[in-house]
Amino acid sequence: MSFRAVNEKYLLPASQILMVLGIVALCQPWSLGLHSYGVTIILIGLIGFNITSKIAPARSEKTGATAHEGAR
Repeated sequence: MSFRAVNEKYLLPASQILMVLGIVALCQPWSLGLHSYGVTIILIGLIGFNITSKIAPARSEKTGATAHEGAR
């Protein structure tokens, strides 16, 4: 499995989930520790998303098209 495939399958969704968890941590009323780090969690997810979204998806060996282009 190439790095591009790992990025598309695991890293990109993980950074999106981290941003959502940061919003949940910021809005929840039970734990002051989670609330304190909510913005930090969002920023880490945002930085990760900005980095991973710039990596192009894996190309098919036969057609040379990306996985998203072949689905159209």
